[in-house]
Amino acid sequence: MSIFNKCYNFIRAEEAIELDMYPYFTPIQEVNGNIVKVNGKEMIMVGSNNYLGLVNHPKVMKAAQEAVDRYGVATCGSRFLNGTLDIHVELERRLGKFMKKEAALAFSTGFQTNQGIISTIVGRGDAIITDRMVHASIVDASRLSYGNIFKFKHNDMADLERILSSIDVNDSKLIVVDGVFSMEGDLANLPEIVKLAKKYKAQLMVDDAHGIGVMGENGRGTCEHFNVEDDVDLVMGTFSKSFASLGGFVAGEKKVISYIKHHARALIFSASTTPASVATVLASLDVFETEPERREKLWQITKKMKSGFQTMGYDTGPTETPIIPVIIGNDELAIMLWRLLRENGIFTNPVIYPAVPHGQSLIRTSYSATHTDEELGTVLSSFEECGKSLGIIK
Repeated sequence: MSIFNKCYNFIRAEEAIELDMYPYFTPIQEVNGNIVKVNGKEMIMVGSNNYLGLVNHPKVMKAAQEAVDRYGVATCGSRFLNGTLDIHVELERRLGKFMKKEAALAFSTGFQTNQGIISTIVGRGDAIITDRMVHASIVDASRLSYGNIFKFKHNDMADLERILSSIDVNDSKLIVVDGVFSMEGDLANLPEIVKLAKKYKAQLMVDDAHGIGVMGENGRGTCEHFNVEDDVDLVMGTFSKSFASLGGFVAGEKKVISYIKHHARALIFSASTTPASVATVLASLDVFETEPERREKLWQITKKMKSGFQTMGYDTGPTETPIIPVIIGNDELAIMLWRLLRENGIFTNPVIYPAVPHGQSLIRTSYSATHTDEELGTVLSSFEECGKSLGIIK
């Protein structure tokens, strides 16, 4: 039997493409603010994680261009050898200061960041306890760690305590949660998780990929939002959301970061973040600190869109963030709504099983501080027209 049989028997994608119902790997030909061009047609983008709208910020773009002029387009090496530039060091210093932690370490992608942290920190005999809805990178990193893996029901503190109480008090324990859950937009119950971590002597790590830049008075994320920054041991963030770049980082105690830095295979055996990506993050940090009105505008837009969807009769679930899911339930109906919205010039992301549980399919929308009232009005009217035509809303 050929090991490729599973590949030859996979026809679901081809069938969806033939039916013009395939929503993935869409080539975007051009980007102009929140307007993208797909197959020659302009569409309003409400499927991006460009929360602060920094992808097209003049200062951010200029920083990237200047970095290419100075360093070239790549380092062609790992951080361990020739791949550390002075701006990598400056970025990590700035990130540690911004996150109010002793030190920070940058990785080449967000996925690698979680892989590097968890597979390095958690070893044989250690316990890793995660929310069932954490990002796939945490799931895979847990498997690589050789630790004992436990999963608690989503945001269920009683179930988390049940698991913690079942683990030997002398065993090392790491709790890992998303700060903002990326599909439904809800928040981890960090105040209660912190209490349980202290009670059962566990360390706590928060993946705040979708929270940093958005949550908290200064944009430091979900930990700042809940005022538990000093109680969280490790905070992970990505550069591909609010930072408008590519990569990721972890911030925490200096000795812990140093250990990860010298043992994480995902860091040691990967080429370092490109100069343009690093410069983009540094410029974005400047914007975080000097243009707080962007966050204020983003939250005004979030309130408007959530209210608009709910007024129409859509279920937006438990979201508390600029990620606003429109929960449909049925996979085929969700894809049909996505297709109609596409025809109406609205770029959204359909999310079906296994990305969400059975019966919880949704259209994931997310917003930027730079969306205009006209764009938002067009999005709402399109959702209303398409939703009514499919009988999803009345």
